[in-house]
Amino acid sequence: MTDELSARLADLLDGTYDCVDRIVLNGYHSVCYSAGGFRLWWRSLMGGSEEQLDNAHLMRLAGRFSRRVRGFAKAHRIPVIDCRRGDRKHDIAEEYLAEHSIGRGLFMILVGRAVAPVGDVQRSSGGGIHLTKKLPYVNHYSFHIMDAQWGHITIKMAGHPPFGTQIILNGHEYVACQANKRHLTFTKEDNCFTQIADAADLARIADTLSEARTVGRLVQVCERWIYSACLCFALGIGEQERTGFRYAYSVYQVEYSRNLLFHCGTQLDQVFQHMVDRTRARLDVRQVRTLFGAKRRPHGHGTRHSAPRFEVVVETLAYDLTVFKIHFGSLTLKAYTKGEHVLRIEATAHNTHELRCGRVVDRFPQLVARLQSMLERFMTTLDCVDVAFIGDQNAGPAAAALPPGQDSCWRRRPQQRAHAEGAERRARSRPVTDRLHHGPLHGQGPVNNRTA
Repeated sequence: MTDELSARLADLLDGTYDCVDRIVLNGYHSVCYSAGGFRLWWRSLMGGSEEQLDNAHLMRLAGRFSRRVRGFAKAHRIPVIDCRRGDRKHDIAEEYLAEHSIGRGLFMILVGRAVAPVGDVQRSSGGGIHLTKKLPYVNHYSFHIMDAQWGHITIKMAGHPPFGTQIILNGHEYVACQANKRHLTFTKEDNCFTQIADAADLARIADTLSEARTVGRLVQVCERWIYSACLCFALGIGEQERTGFRYAYSVYQVEYSRNLLFHCGTQLDQVFQHMVDRTRARLDVRQVRTLFGAKRRPHGHGTRHSAPRFEVVVETLAYDLTVFKIHFGSLTLKAYTKGEHVLRIEATAHNTHELRCGRVVDRFPQLVARLQSMLERFMTTLDCVDVAFIGDQNAGPAAAALPPGQDSCWRRRPQQRAHAEGAERRARSRPVTDRLHHGPLHGQGPVNNRTA
């Protein structure tokens, strides 16, 4: 679907494509997440007995997991790396891939500590069992796997029962694998296509990730590896079958992006910098709520955690990389450049609960549709604000790429000019305390909402 911003910049573009980026699924055996269900599973594992249900035997299961993982890795010459806090595990795996030729299958295991639900067993003097849940830091094993359909995937599994997992995939990896099978020519940098011989064909492949059939593909890639390459270290195949241990899946995080491929990097830089300067100080509370489809500000649901993020910020991560972000609780909208010729507009759900349309994997198409609608509202807002600043003497669909005062043959639409002027009047009349806080630019103080 072509938005107004993409249509206005069409003469500057080689093409556009939409793609689902990062996908994070949670895997769980639902029976084990209640006290009664866990005891039922334990009895099936131990032949109907609960005599050995205590903290010591639960720790022994975790120890067996660790010994099996390290023994298998040593026998098959698979590197196992114990990571420290702050290490970026995905970057470690990507560096390894850049230096080694990898075939299909498990190629690296990274170990780190994170919080996971673990059973705590207390026995009464009469022999009764009281099972509660605690959340300690325990070892998690990140199994990095090369898949023929999805490329580099990661399955992160806790070493303690009930062996909760996260499956991390990337839509650009999937599209690259499918494009290679169809012999399409492209250049891929990180998780972005920077040069495409046939942008329309690649866009059609990327669009398949938004279809309902993607649910089946996601389940298939999980089932292909999670039992035979990960859970097998905790429970043998016979133990999995005897206890009926099967994972169900829910969607935890999703990213959706629209990528504009420019002819010229200079024009891209001008378009983006002008867009950021004109937009960042003109988004108030009501407009941001509209972008995210919300009726009110995000709130913390009475938890003890810090207040949810609600801000517009401009970050300069490097001398040539500026990121424009809008945070709304667990949702984020971003605009930034990738490489020299790609402008990426991105919508991210850091926790899909905020999208309020269900989280089970069957709801994946609806989650993507919500992110797509957020992204299109964001791009419409960028277009309207940008258009309102172009004088009647400026012309051409490339007017946003020209410095003020240069000639073109394109005029603002009267409706957009009136809408922008009305928004400015309302913003000036609103108290400062009702305006959205804007983060500082790199090397500058906070933006003054009255004068920006």
